Amino acid sequence: MEDREQIYSNRVRAGKRTYFFDVRATRANDYYLTITESRRHTDGEGFSYEKHKLFLYKEDFDKFIEALQDTVDHVKEELLPDVDFTQYEPKEEELNGQADKTDFKLGEGSDLKWE
Repeated sequence: MEDREQIYSNRVRAGKRTYFFDVRATRANDYYLTITESRRHTDGEGFSYEKHKLFLYKEDFDKFIEALQDTVDHVKEELLPDVDFTQYEPKEEELNGQADKTDFKLGEGSDLKWE
């Protein structure tokens, strides 16, 4: 499936991890989403990347977003109500001066929707 055409990509840097949200097209011009977590590891003389990929199909978009939002809300409101989650946003120097920072937030008042 890696040879499918990539239509759109969004990258989120999060410390040692980077998340990629990619929209791809099938041969029949249908669309699906891949979510990839990439983690950089040092190994001896250099580094390597460990990747995990999730395929999300259009018929599951709404259920996925709803479950993710419910889960994030539960953690924020029930398990960690006193935590200021904005403190975890990376500082400019943590991004190595890269100006293409992408914010991806699911929180109260989020208007993220799949259509």
